[in-house]
Amino acid sequence: MGDGQVKGGVKTMLQLEGLALLGAAVFAYSVFGVGWKWFAIFFLAPDLSFIFFLFGPRIGAMAYNSVHSTIGGLAVLAAAYLTHQPLLPAIGLIWLAHVGFDRALGYGLKYKTGFGDTHLGRSGRRKEATAAA
Repeated sequence: MGDGQVKGGVKTMLQLEGLALLGAAVFAYSVFGVGWKWFAIFFLAPDLSFIFFLFGPRIGAMAYNSVHSTIGGLAVLAAAYLTHQPLLPAIGLIWLAHVGFDRALGYGLKYKTGFGDTHLGRSGRRKEATAAA
């Protein structure tokens, strides 16, 4: 069990945490948001970071992880509280909703070894090939 792979009940718990984050962020957005049109437009914006994988897995992982971590969304919410800027709560909540959605689906933070190597285990085609072997 010490192979570094997240599986079983632990992986399920991490995915449920992601689902809870998604639910809480969507609920808070319904209170503090600026309209569902903007939510829909910007919900997948963090995935634009995929483009950085064109520069190699190390740079791609750094870019992906920087926008797929809860740290960024929470920092934006803190800035919203401190500055009273009306759009910042919406941005932070959409960001957190995206992260929660990804985690609920089992997509984790990337390692520099490759796109499919994540903190929630292997994803993608090599995962299927590994499972078959």
